Amino acid sequence: MKNRVHKFMKKLKKTMNKPEMRILPGQLAFFLLLSIIPLFAVIGLVASEFSLSLENIILRISSNLPSEVTDFLLDISKGRNISVNIVIFCIASFILASNGPCSMIIGSNLLYKIENEDFLTRRVKAILMTIVLVILFMFVLIVPAFGDQLLRIVLESFPNHNKETIIIYNILKYPISFFIIYFFIKLLYTMAPDRTIKSRTTTNGAIFTSLGWIISTSIYSFYVRKFASYNILYGSVANLIILLLWIYILSYIFILGMAFNATTYNLEKEER
Repeated sequence: MKNRVHKFMKKLKKTMNKPEMRILPGQLAFFLLLSIIPLFAVIGLVASEFSLSLENIILRISSNLPSEVTDFLLDISKGRNISVNIVIFCIASFILASNGPCSMIIGSNLLYKIENEDFLTRRVKAILMTIVLVILFMFVLIVPAFGDQLLRIVLESFPNHNKETIIIYNILKYPISFFIIYFFIKLLYTMAPDRTIKSRTTTNGAIFTSLGWIISTSIYSFYVRKFASYNILYGSVANLIILLLWIYILSYIFILGMAFNATTYNLEKEER
């Protein structure tokens, strides 16, 4: 057992030292940031269906972005001043965001030692993975990252149920967050390689990534609640830097989990 753990750690270290592993986190972080545009459009649709205060929700979530960006996102989510240019921009953002999952597919193939499929097949799968990633990122923003603040906005319309709802929310927040994040992360890890792999081989990496995302998001959420509004010296610039750092950390943890899975897969393959 000890020898197997040592062998695994040696292989994992070798995998993480590959050049592509140093590039992938930054690529994924950049394209994940691009996915914010279509993500806010989805949030706008959901908020309008439930008659929620859309402006407060958007302002809470985008408080770490420059005011010009926030105004643009509000226009998109509310459907105001929607022109052909903005529609094209949103579609282009989504297609560009799919380059992140496309990089994940190529990276997975390199790690699992699998040949790449043709461009069209890979691009279609990347778009499907982008949809999954946008849903996952939207959940991370709405619940673990800004859930406490958004809950207060929702409960303003139901003052008689505040105490009970907050207690239930605090009890269920992390178990539900872990389950949903784990489900989508595991789905992405299973979809990424261009060869069918058993879902069970991605379990350890998905658990590691889910826990890492919850911990890093909790730290980011704590910063936003306690320090972001008091940052007088740098203002929104410092908040934007922290936001970018958080997204990069999420991306790095995701790639590390993918390397974890691939190392386990290759080690089991060698031992057969």
